[in-house]
Amino acid sequence: MNLPNALTVGRIAITPLVAVLPFFGSATLRGVAFVLFLVAAITDWVDGWLARRDGQITDLGKLLDPLADKLLLFGTFVPMYLLMRGERFLVPSTLSLPPDGRFPALFVTWWVSLPLWIVIVVLGREAFMTAFRERAKRRGIVIAAIGPAKLKTIFQSIWVGGAYAWFFAASLAREQGWTSGWWTVFAQFNGSVIALSMTVATALTLWSLGLYLQRYSSVLHAPARSAAR
Repeated sequence: MNLPNALTVGRIAITPLVAVLPFFGSATLRGVAFVLFLVAAITDWVDGWLARRDGQITDLGKLLDPLADKLLLFGTFVPMYLLMRGERFLVPSTLSLPPDGRFPALFVTWWVSLPLWIVIVVLGREAFMTAFRERAKRRGIVIAAIGPAKLKTIFQSIWVGGAYAWFFAASLAREQGWTSGWWTVFAQFNGSVIALSMTVATALTLWSLGLYLQRYSSVLHAPARSAAR
């Protein structure tokens, strides 16, 4: 197994930890989840770059890389949605809430929470494009990634990274008793970054899907290539 494929396998291996650790109230474990997500996001770029640079693009890599991407997407968006549904998910079970019952920050508000429809759009788009590419492949058509789709991935990474940073910071703030000062500034800044990147990523998700359908609409009607005999 070459290095790019090894990095991809490693990304698949750490995805369950990225998905599960944020559900623990410990700031340490949520910090580990944030670091592991950064590792996964970086190696997603590095393994492809290495494979192209060293001419190590293999059939195994073509199979594993999309699988790793889909697993990481699912393994971050579902936890994000569940954790953002209510403040009870953001507070360690062993610690008490302040008298007003609210978590001391500005993250869990309507403008930065994660609506279910966005989760459905993002995950549904990925599922559709996987099937669409497979259909195109059977018809001898290769659908390469386009610019808006690549930008979408970048903004999604910023969005998820910001959310995971928040899960860590929120738990740490609770454990340390931070309620104002620099903590409030961070909460406002982090929430703004997440809101902006979430909006841009969602728009690019829909735009890139429309471009794919426009450019490759023939895939829906073209007959499959007959197998060689």
